[in-house]
Amino acid sequence: MNLSLRWLAAPCICVLVSVMLSACAEGPITRGATMHELELGKVLATDHRGHDDLLSAGLGLTGLAGLPVSFVNPLAPTAAELRRRAIQTSWKGIADLGPLGGYGSVYGGVPNVPGREYQMFAQLPGARSPHRVLLQLPDNFDRAKRCLVVTASSGSRGIYGAIAVAGAWGLPRGCAVAYTDKGTGSGYFDYADDSGVALDGRRAKRGEQALEFEPPPAAAGAGIAVKHAHSGDNPEADWGRDVIQAAQFGLAMLDRAYPGEAPFTAQNTKIIATGISNGGGAVLQAAGLDHDGFFAGVVALEPNVYAAAGGRSLYDYATEAAIWLPCALADARFDDTPMARGATRQPPPAWSLRCASLRAQGKLPGNTLAEQSAQAHHYLQQRGWNDAAMATAASTTAFDLWRVVTAGYASAYLRRGPADMPCGFHYAPTGVGVLPGVTDPVARAAWWADASGIPPGNGVGLFGGVNVSPDPTLVGEDCLRALWTGDQPAAQMLQASVAATAAKLPRADLPLWVVHGADDGLLPTTFSSEPYVAWLREEGRRPLYWKVPHAQHFDAFLPLPGFGERHLPLLPYGYAALDRLWAHLYENAPWPESVSTPAGQPRGAQALTRQALGLH
Repeated sequence: MNLSLRWLAAPCICVLVSVMLSACAEGPITRGATMHELELGKVLATDHRGHDDLLSAGLGLTGLAGLPVSFVNPLAPTAAELRRRAIQTSWKGIADLGPLGGYGSVYGGVPNVPGREYQMFAQLPGARSPHRVLLQLPDNFDRAKRCLVVTASSGSRGIYGAIAVAGAWGLPRGCAVAYTDKGTGSGYFDYADDSGVALDGRRAKRGEQALEFEPPPAAAGAGIAVKHAHSGDNPEADWGRDVIQAAQFGLAMLDRAYPGEAPFTAQNTKIIATGISNGGGAVLQAAGLDHDGFFAGVVALEPNVYAAAGGRSLYDYATEAAIWLPCALADARFDDTPMARGATRQPPPAWSLRCASLRAQGKLPGNTLAEQSAQAHHYLQQRGWNDAAMATAASTTAFDLWRVVTAGYASAYLRRGPADMPCGFHYAPTGVGVLPGVTDPVARAAWWADASGIPPGNGVGLFGGVNVSPDPTLVGEDCLRALWTGDQPAAQMLQASVAATAAKLPRADLPLWVVHGADDGLLPTTFSSEPYVAWLREEGRRPLYWKVPHAQHFDAFLPLPGFGERHLPLLPYGYAALDRLWAHLYENAPWPESVSTPAGQPRGAQALTRQALGLH
């Protein structure tokens, strides 16, 4: 390991004496996107060479796929240890690294890429909380081709949340890669000891140094605050601006690294935006803000994109799914669906109880489970769900992710704090049974590396929104749904916040490619990519679109029983689209009017092959 720390703030270089050292200041930079200024402040620079690198922190493919790397002192892991585990966690959350999945042999790879990293807390004008930005600059940066890849984390993940997409594709070919956590991330704040996460990932108390997220003071029993849910902003509405700021930060750090060749601008450096899931939605939001040629091209994988013309927002269909899918998935047509049946080949008891609850509410007329589940299935079909999306959504339903996601998003849309989340929800340390407990200091020390950005998990629980009944979560789910369908002041505020997340029209000459799995059950194409692409075409744009057969949302789920046999990974198709964009930008290949979607086939019980992907 060669890990050195430097605090930088141009035009001077400040040597790190302690993490409390003040940095010099620099004024705003724009780098071709004048509507989104970036104020440079204190920057943390680190070197990563030898038994450390940018892409895998020295773990390589085998290490990334292995057990979580350990800490010498679990109560106080070092910055280097936290970074290594954060990179490992981010890889395992996105890519299929299983023995049959083909990563590193059929597609992709994890070569050793030495280089430098630069990190900063960036602030959007008017925002209450910062977003973390990071530039990874490989030693083999190709100064003749000047390539900057910019990305945003998937889900609500931390800063390395898109490394398996943007880093894995860009770093080995000599591109610098800029990241943003887009106002989400795992910098949880614990009121129990008034601590958050510092720039280097370690825990720090309020007032000691700048924190990734620092909510207003509250009592020690206020629980745990999460940036995505409790920042007081509407982060999702600003994801595009975050991406642009991350790119500006990347250009500024290239100026620092190569002052003799500065300035690096959008006019002399090709900026490629790519991301997956929420990160895919973020780069499409950014594309809609670029009217001056800032981006050279955009590739969005399974984007959470909301097209106001014909699309449905995630909050709309997720609150619907939370209520209706448990009953619909009890239908016999899903008997062979992974995670839809227990050891006795019966639906989970909670799903059968949901059918009974909907019957009691007068929403289903059937008298038997078979009738009720068929009616729930028909209801969702009428709302645009198809069987493929419902089937793969069984995993999301089994993991209770619909309720988890919408509780956090509702709090963000309503700009609520940790003590007044809507519908009675709150985050707190997990205790015995269903009760909150006391923070586990070992889990807290690792939150920045391990957590997903939306609890529960890693010793943090989601509490509230339940009652004492056979179907205890329905009351909270109904409450969250009413914020979308109702007309009370809170509902109107939430609906306005969601409307602010709608994507804007990209410029006409922007090369743009959307890649989405046909079987996606978390962000079904019929609600997201398809109406977005249709809208662009109606407006005279020419996006490329691959609706990839047999691909679903979570490549990381493919090692689970029943998934890899039925589904293909999406990452290789995203890499292929990026390869075509590279050929267009750097090898004078014409940008195609259309590209046929590859006709891949599920691998079955054997290892994945290139032929199964259908890529040539």
